Amino acid sequence: MRSLLLLLVFCTTVSFANDKKVPSTIKEVTVYLNGAQITRNASIYLDAGTSELVLEGLSTKIDESSIQLSGLGNVSILSIAYDINYLEKPESTPEIKALEDRIELNSLAISKLKNVINGLNEEENVIQLNRLVTGNEETLDLEKLKKVSTYYRERMTAIKNEIFDTNQKINDLKSDSSAIRKQLAEINNKPQQEQGEISIKFDSPIDTKLNLTVKYKVDDAGWIPNYDIKSEKLDAPLKLSYKAHVYQKTGEDWENAKLILSTGNPNINVAKPNLDTKYLNFVGHNYKARSTTKKQKYYYNPSVKRISGTVTDQTGQPLPGCSVVVKGTSNGTQTDFDGNYTIDVTSGQVLVFSYVGFKNIEQPIYSSIMNIGLEEDVQMLQEVVVTGYASGASGNSSNIRIRGASSYKPQLPLYIIDGVPVSNYSEGDLPESEIKSMEVLKGTAATSLYGIRASAGVIIITTKPSLIDEGKINTKFIIKKRYSIKSDADITVIRIDDHELNADYEYFTAPVLNENVFLTAQIKEWEKLQLLPGEANIYFEGSYAGKTTIDPYAISRKLVVSLGIDPNVIVSRKLRRNFKSKSFTGSNRILDRIYDLEIKNNKSTAITVKLMDRIPKSSNKEIKVDDIETYTAEYDKKKGLLTWNLDLKSGDQKKETFSYQLKYPRYKRVNL
Repeated sequence: MRSLLLLLVFCTTVSFANDKKVPSTIKEVTVYLNGAQITRNASIYLDAGTSELVLEGLSTKIDESSIQLSGLGNVSILSIAYDINYLEKPESTPEIKALEDRIELNSLAISKLKNVINGLNEEENVIQLNRLVTGNEETLDLEKLKKVSTYYRERMTAIKNEIFDTNQKINDLKSDSSAIRKQLAEINNKPQQEQGEISIKFDSPIDTKLNLTVKYKVDDAGWIPNYDIKSEKLDAPLKLSYKAHVYQKTGEDWENAKLILSTGNPNINVAKPNLDTKYLNFVGHNYKARSTTKKQKYYYNPSVKRISGTVTDQTGQPLPGCSVVVKGTSNGTQTDFDGNYTIDVTSGQVLVFSYVGFKNIEQPIYSSIMNIGLEEDVQMLQEVVVTGYASGASGNSSNIRIRGASSYKPQLPLYIIDGVPVSNYSEGDLPESEIKSMEVLKGTAATSLYGIRASAGVIIITTKPSLIDEGKINTKFIIKKRYSIKSDADITVIRIDDHELNADYEYFTAPVLNENVFLTAQIKEWEKLQLLPGEANIYFEGSYAGKTTIDPYAISRKLVVSLGIDPNVIVSRKLRRNFKSKSFTGSNRILDRIYDLEIKNNKSTAITVKLMDRIPKSSNKEIKVDDIETYTAEYDKKKGLLTWNLDLKSGDQKKETFSYQLKYPRYKRVNL
């Protein structure tokens, strides 16, 4: 008897391979930025010899090549196969049975309530009859009549109210039953269900019990970094909350699972490349060199439905008319004159940015703010034929002519250097070592962008920028709390860590661009936080201040976060109207410019403000900027930037001034 009991207990804790269908439970999920690895456990009993079992109820999006088994002991694996099973709808399920039971209970309740109404109607009839009998008594005195009338009125009112309430309950039950029947109809009309299954064939030398661990990778899952940045006051540390927005639509629910968030990417080929000798030979015009595999930095964020940003070249110049399209759709837009764009996304995961003369960029939709820098297509430039009819000497106008341009009247091409049109460009003005690329446009491609002045063609020169891009190692965040995440693509917010950071607070304003004063925080030692690109919600002094994007890949040294606009600090920038602003000398126009900058602190505390402005730089020999007066400002001559670091007590107001003189040909216009 004892042996029989032990056998019964053993049978309840393990599954036999002869039964084939084996249940399993999720033990752990490692969620990557794109994809996830599921770890499941199953207890099975194998007879000696060959056995086959099926793990059912799995995801329909398993990468079959990623399936791993452990906990085998002396058991050998003969084969592993993954398949999707299209389940027939069962005639009855616990869900259907529960709904049908509710309808039956509602029917019983309705019957009982109808009995209550019948009883109340009978009572009403008795009262009516008794009132008639009482009314025939001639000896009924006035006082007794009042009491009887009051009783009849109160009781009849109570009966009618109770009948009304009971009918309302009946109607509610009928409505509930109607809704349940509709739900049952929807369940019965559902298509066949899908579930993944892993079939495993074993070879066991003896009867044995296995605690099997199965791991596999799935798609349609991931996590998106997200941040809350809070500043209570200027003399307190900055609080940064590092969060993960986890989503999954894998076809299997993750019930009470241990979560590990990884910054790795399991989709990348990790095989080390072999570098061989490069042999040169002649090739056709359609030859394209193999491009370098770039490191993937950004990952799709399914919660983003509207994206805004700016498209520039590598020098920071905006690219107007750049095409922005959601890959695989007809949904697209173009950047405006300042390179800005906004696009709404209802489907698709990647934006494609394309511009004439630049390499296309495909970027996953990772944030609601996506600023893009395009790189010139050097190979396209190499395929353009440029003919030089003479070698121009340094300081003389270039004699380059573009083949295919109009030759009716000798004309020089228009030069665009780092996005700025340059007149009378001469060879030697830019050393070859400073030129990164040249692009040639002719015909309608030139005139459609730059008008009639480009009738002789356009030569676009881009100088070499200085860019640094450092990689980051993979990091894992082990989440202590267990989570249940449904396969419905909804976002589950998981807190990764909280940090208190030392920050230098500073007010910043550049009224030449925006007459508002912004509070910024420069975060120290941010490199230690293992931050990833993501959106950040900004809170200042207990109020929501807005949203920004943290992109560590775009940061070289400092991580500066804007905490919003402070309306209690006022700034203005005015051009002195009484200053002599226009005059002419021969064929030149002279403009004198003097600006007054005023800033006032209406806060109750003292603050430090960085005030910035600029003196324009000439990119053309015919445009001269002279007589520069910067007064108390720090002046960066190379960039033309002015900086004042001002300490303002409560109620303080300060005024700063700068001036310059501009000289250029009187019949031309300058982009002031």
